[in-house]
Amino acid sequence: MYHIANRIDRLPSTPMLKKILFITGLGWMFDAMDQGMVSGVMAAIGADWQLTPGQVGLLGSAGMLGMILGAALSGMAADKWGRRAVVMWTLVIYGVASGLSGFAMNYPILLALRFCTGFGLGGELPAASTLISEFSPKKIRGRNVIILESFWAWGWILAALVAYLLIPVYGWRVAFWVGALPALFAAYLRRAVPESPRFLEATGKGEEADLLVRKMEEEANLDQYPKVDSSHGETKDTAPRLSLGDLWSRKYVRSTFVLWVIWIGINFGYYGFVLWTPSLLMAQGFALVKSFQFTLIMCLAQLPGYFSAAYLVEKIGRKWVLSIYFAGTAIAAWLFGHADSTTQVLLYGSLLYFFSLGAWGCVYAYTPEVYPTAARASGTGWAAAFGRIGAFAAPLVVPVIYSRYGEETGFGYIFALLTAVFAIVAIVVAVFGKETMGKSLEEINE
Repeated sequence: MYHIANRIDRLPSTPMLKKILFITGLGWMFDAMDQGMVSGVMAAIGADWQLTPGQVGLLGSAGMLGMILGAALSGMAADKWGRRAVVMWTLVIYGVASGLSGFAMNYPILLALRFCTGFGLGGELPAASTLISEFSPKKIRGRNVIILESFWAWGWILAALVAYLLIPVYGWRVAFWVGALPALFAAYLRRAVPESPRFLEATGKGEEADLLVRKMEEEANLDQYPKVDSSHGETKDTAPRLSLGDLWSRKYVRSTFVLWVIWIGINFGYYGFVLWTPSLLMAQGFALVKSFQFTLIMCLAQLPGYFSAAYLVEKIGRKWVLSIYFAGTAIAAWLFGHADSTTQVLLYGSLLYFFSLGAWGCVYAYTPEVYPTAARASGTGWAAAFGRIGAFAAPLVVPVIYSRYGEETGFGYIFALLTAVFAIVAIVVAVFGKETMGKSLEEINE
């Protein structure tokens, strides 16, 4: 048992692994590009179709509801039919729905298409992080998943360029088309991505897994393991499927509790400041936040956040990187909420994005590691789905606080709330999280 896992864990970073990481990352980048363009596109659509604020908000909510359903269903699908099929077809769904959104002739059609776009986006991310985690040797597994997540920052940078250069000239429809075409091309490239060897072994396809790992061993110039017996895993190495209820059984309750707290906390906190920060700061008199330069600086601050987390996660461990970066995000949110100059807005805003996106990367690295192969994608998908509830709630809670307490006081209360959320997550991880650095995926779940 674990024949394939042991062989993967002794590998270095092979050309095949780098290719899989890059192709998977391209799709991740275009997913982020869609999310980054949403606010500008929604404002343009609202003006073009004379929509009420409630209708504009519902467009964003439709996408978020699609992400919740996509994350939950795709995880179960990936555990049943494989990671490769899910990461390819969810990107196709996203790309087609995004492209068709550019042709939408009325509000109800666009609403349905935004739901489908969110479904594809929400479904892809848990399956993609699971795939990269299972392909990676234990000594670079966390780093690779965070590098995958770092493609998100490049997507936001592209979104900022599109919003700045194209939407004002060509209108909102072109934004959907610009996002759809490269996403569909990335989906085509993903045809070259093989299935996870760990999944193949766990579902009784030991020979296929053996051939795949053998190619990576040849690339690394490692001594070959004896060829696996043709009967290996064909009848006895098929793992039972785990239900949502099983994720809360005694064996997994600690991991599930910690993950769900992490996911709902980071979604609530992140979308609490990402979606509303420009509007809130404009009301405080900071005209800078409407500028292209401000958006670009915030996006660029994400990159060192990701890369520092990718380095530290294999040095001090997942648990402590998560705790430190969530605590850093809490402090940055507090400072940002008390910024009283343009310089402070830029400085504290950059710190906020640095720590929060570093935390995001580590969340994606940590999540697939705490479940066995039979439930890895399902567990990741359900955690992501539950977390999206936080993303759905944050845009609703923030304006209520703001309107109740007024512009000046409400602004401080909002960021005090976000500070508290990030601080609570940091404490939960520090107290209840378990360390997975340097351990094989199978060893963690024995």
